[in-house]
Amino acid sequence: MKKYELIPEGNLFRIRALKDFKDIKKGDLGGLVSGEHNLSYEGNCWIYNDAKVFENAKVFGNAEVFGNAEVFGNAEVYENAIV
Repeated sequence: MKKYELIPEGNLFRIRALKDFKDIKKGDLGGLVSGEHNLSYEGNCWIYNDAKVFENAKVFGNAEVFGNAEVFGNAEVYENAIV
């Protein structure tokens, strides 16, 4: 089951939670991605606030990206990492 949906916002997409998990509640808005390939549906990973994950970057596992952080290129944020 998908845990988020994409909402167009400029040339990126804002994520919106489709279910409760960790500290996220259904309907909560998250950060920005360029597509579904940037944020895994598995685990408790999430992108918060106005953080951006784009290009070929990936967030998975239980990793979290906060604030105004930008993760891009071929970067991978995973396991229990916090950016």
